[in-house]
Amino acid sequence: MKVTVYSKPGCQQCKFTCLSLDHAGITYSVVDVTTNVAALEYVQDLGYSQAPVVVVSEHDHWSGFNPAEIERLRLAIQ
Repeated sequence: MKVTVYSKPGCQQCKFTCLSLDHAGITYSVVDVTTNVAALEYVQDLGYSQAPVVVVSEHDHWSGFNPAEIERLRLAIQ
């Protein structure tokens, strides 16, 4: 499972999302949408306008700090 967190500097929801993913033992990569225009366009194409955007797959993604989704992922990888 490849998890990507589309983030921006100074974003508290982004920080808490990454901390929660770390705590859950979920490996992920972070892409800064303020420096990567293609990434910003991608998350906008998904319909999101706030960070973070967490993408697990083409049909599995969400925006914002969402502990329930992180827990769902943790259980899925066990």
